[in-house]
Amino acid sequence: MMIYISCAKTMTARSRQQVPFTTIPHFEKEARENAMNMAQFSAKDLSSLLRINNKLAAENVLRYHEFFSPESHSLPALLAYTGIVFKRLNPKDFTDEDWKYAQDHLFITSFLYGLLRPLDLIKSYRLEGDVRMPEHGDATMFEYWRSLLTDYFITEIKKQGGVLVNLASAEMKGLFHWEKITQAVRVITPEFMVYKNGKPTTVVVYAKMCRGEMTRFILKNCIEDVEALKTFEWEGFTFNETLSQKDHMVFTLQ
Repeated sequence: MMIYISCAKTMTARSRQQVPFTTIPHFEKEARENAMNMAQFSAKDLSSLLRINNKLAAENVLRYHEFFSPESHSLPALLAYTGIVFKRLNPKDFTDEDWKYAQDHLFITSFLYGLLRPLDLIKSYRLEGDVRMPEHGDATMFEYWRSLLTDYFITEIKKQGGVLVNLASAEMKGLFHWEKITQAVRVITPEFMVYKNGKPTTVVVYAKMCRGEMTRFILKNCIEDVEALKTFEWEGFTFNETLSQKDHMVFTLQ
């Protein structure tokens, strides 16, 4: 079973946590080229491209300019991202065995790096999927990555049994030829909902928290059986058989 989750916009460059080993991203060469391209943009350009304020734009100009410096800090991907999903995943108490299992069973999407394993060393950056670079023939990052990631992703999923648990945001499908993915492997998509006015509704913050908690649940328990996913419970969220379909598992707040 393979899991994939979305990258986060917020990142850190420092952590005291020890990990058993580190690795180089599979698409390191492409990431370095992407960073070099992004370094050409001014703070004003980045503010517009990334839809961020001037302070964040200036910070990311600096990040890209320092990207190739040996003094620039790198962190394992699972420690570098600090969004809600990663906070709930909470790898602070991971054992060496947890890290090794996660390395084989978890992918993190990245508009800069493509796909990342938890122990892949990365640098802080900011990038969006709709950014177009002249060096890519004006293609968006979604378009740029599709041909590079799809077959690699399928191969890696098949190595782990041919089942993908999709805990990423919907937009991340755009990084792949998604129809080809669904034809080649089984995709399980959990959804987390709360009742509002008697109707099941997705609340983004709860959905992100649950994605992180389910990822942690799978990794800490080495879940390989699809049926075992239904036993996931967190803060009142439980499997709702009535709303679920075969590969679309709905969890509701009771």
